[in-house]
Amino acid sequence: MPGTTATPRTGPPGLSGTTRDGVGSSPRRPDGTLKVTGAFAYSSDMWTEDMLWGMTLRSPHPHARIRGIDTTPALKLPGVYAVLTHEDVPGDKRYGLEHRDQPVLAFGKVRYKGEPVAIVAADHPETARRALERIAVDYEVLEPVSDPRRAALDPECPLVHGPGESPEHPMGAGNVVRHQPIRTGDFAAGAAVADLRARADAVVTGEYEVGMQDQAFLGPESGLAVPDDDGGVDLHIATQWLHVDQSQIAPCLGLPQDKVRLTLAGVGGAFGAREDLSMQIHACMLALRTGRPVKFVYNREESFFGHVHRHPARMRFEHGATKDGRLLYATAEIILDGGAYASTTAAVVGVASSLGLGPYEIPHASVDAYGVYTTNPPCGAMRGFGAVQACFGYESQMDRLAAELGLHPVELRVRNAVTQGSRTITGQVIDAPMPMADMLRRARDLPMPPDRDALSDPADLRTLPGGLAGTSRGEGVVRGVGYGVGLKNLCFSEGFDDYSTARVRLEVIGGEPVVLVHTAAAEVGQGLVTIKGQIARTELGVERVVIHPSDTRVGSAGSSSASRQSYMTGGAVKAACEAVRERVFALARDRGLAAGADRDDADLSLTGGKVVSGRDGVLVSLADLVGDAVIEETREFHHRPTEMLDPTLGQGASHTQFGMCVHRAVVDVDVELGLVKVVALDAVQDVGKALHPQQLAGQIHGGSAQGLGLALMEEIQVADGVIRNPSFTDYLIPTILDTPPMQVEVLEHPDPNAPYGLRGAGEPPTLSSTPAIVAAVRAATGRPLAHAPVRPEDIVGIGR
Repeated sequence: MPGTTATPRTGPPGLSGTTRDGVGSSPRRPDGTLKVTGAFAYSSDMWTEDMLWGMTLRSPHPHARIRGIDTTPALKLPGVYAVLTHEDVPGDKRYGLEHRDQPVLAFGKVRYKGEPVAIVAADHPETARRALERIAVDYEVLEPVSDPRRAALDPECPLVHGPGESPEHPMGAGNVVRHQPIRTGDFAAGAAVADLRARADAVVTGEYEVGMQDQAFLGPESGLAVPDDDGGVDLHIATQWLHVDQSQIAPCLGLPQDKVRLTLAGVGGAFGAREDLSMQIHACMLALRTGRPVKFVYNREESFFGHVHRHPARMRFEHGATKDGRLLYATAEIILDGGAYASTTAAVVGVASSLGLGPYEIPHASVDAYGVYTTNPPCGAMRGFGAVQACFGYESQMDRLAAELGLHPVELRVRNAVTQGSRTITGQVIDAPMPMADMLRRARDLPMPPDRDALSDPADLRTLPGGLAGTSRGEGVVRGVGYGVGLKNLCFSEGFDDYSTARVRLEVIGGEPVVLVHTAAAEVGQGLVTIKGQIARTELGVERVVIHPSDTRVGSAGSSSASRQSYMTGGAVKAACEAVRERVFALARDRGLAAGADRDDADLSLTGGKVVSGRDGVLVSLADLVGDAVIEETREFHHRPTEMLDPTLGQGASHTQFGMCVHRAVVDVDVELGLVKVVALDAVQDVGKALHPQQLAGQIHGGSAQGLGLALMEEIQVADGVIRNPSFTDYLIPTILDTPPMQVEVLEHPDPNAPYGLRGAGEPPTLSSTPAIVAAVRAATGRPLAHAPVRPEDIVGIGR
């Protein structure tokens, strides 16, 4: 991985030795070989001899009243064991990740196309499909509520959730899930934007849109529910948060939580979409009704209907600056379409508002962020979580302002960059290193790719927009360069008591010390299984570490989202290991091996399977010291407290940690055909501490590729609430041929509040890559390009 480090990589405090495959090294992933050879067991691979197949009947309408459901014809089909509707839900009829507003099975109304209405269990998937065709549902079609701006601001707009239709409404009113204002400086004192506009030497305004992006994981929703003799159920599921699934499933089944046991099955990608439930309750209902295991596997089209997506956004910005390039004020209106149900919309609004103007020092700021109900597909968590949409808007504005002032886009950003000690627009102090200006200069100064004229064969189709399709011969190709930088909150925010639990056990097996690490943290492809082993090796000096399968038999580890698991579950594993280590040292003292007033824990370490004194060297092997004993400790790790944003002025220290990535994109654009080839997408990111440098590089590459997709090709097309492209034929994602070479420069300025000084790294690259690529296309074409993704017709000047 090319790059430099700003600080030397050192071992954790208090440890005198190093351990092979510990923190800072890049050991092989235990699941890596299985995944690349196809031997890894994903949730869709699960099988039992007597299982049934579950399938879901979904609404064909985005908005309709249900007048009746007839399941009798489906029940008469041989091989069908159960057909269930909302009347068969044994407990609570609604659930929700943050607000319980979503029906297990629709009743009264359907609020989006694809909403589950009935479920079937049969002895063969084809039989289940035929049974769905026999279920008759009488719908009264209603007018869709598809315009998010109207839903947010028009009091005459029809309500998605009318009076009495949903017992729990989030923070807003009407169709507004949440409105979060931010006011600082003169805006907090009631000044009008015209007052500040008159004081600025340069003013730029812009309207921007970000389309609905899909997480596009390759493993569709799937799981296996197995009924138990105790009346409970065991669910093997691909998810991001076992315990929050459990807390939603159990009330709907009318069971105590300890009767609903979850085990993590192999996850084929997540990126936020597996935070919400899909088929979990349905599988459990059918298993309990039939007394047999029930397996669900969505096909690709159903997956598009069966999970939340990234919130599409409509945004308006205005920035004013002095003639020397200092920002004077900025305003933003950000409207996020949450679709039919709340999911995480309220939290997404909190992020979009608090980070809505980016990593810049702005004396006077005004932001209004709205999340709204519509009858469009539900939206929720996706990598970047509200900050991605805002970043596209404010970075587009910074480029426009730089052009207005005659400044290089990097120079304008440097002049207004936040640093350690800066305050965000919510008044929160950035109290960890934030070398933004240095990162921008580093990105600017990275070596550029060769010019087209310098290529050995400039006519090589592989180097041209359109690629091997041969649509271009290079005659209309223009190169452009663009930059992007974004500020992302890491871990959970706004007063959420975020924590993770880890149980660590040390024992001797076959004469060798072995450590067992047990958490409920979801490995979703990010490499957490490897990180947990590295931490245990580092803290306990033991080479052999076993990672227990993740399940609900240990305390919650929180969600595998928000770039939080290395911080939170890593912190919990570290704390549990420290507790085990203290007991080992106490055992050594009890046996007289570490006696003496000067022989405290600071003098001792665990290295290479031995207890080592800094003064006297090796004291005893762990195998001899522990013997037949088992040393086990469980610890919870909490990050520092955060605050809810003030509902009027939006002030408060709402975030745990901040992350940042800077991108420089180089593109070739065929300006006659509207085709784009990303030639280079280089990144500079500060990660605090690189626990596993190779996996870290993969996170930066992966986040950048998702940002590339949003910039140029990924958009769920929705018309009047109907998804028009629910397949990978029509919803395009970047392939290896679309993904350019990347220079990645990693900086390590430790965060004093985080375990090992680390900084969550998975999300920031997704913010900055999109505006950098679009800025490069603007530079090549001269077109304003206010929509992501950019379409060919935008480049050639037709359509938008």
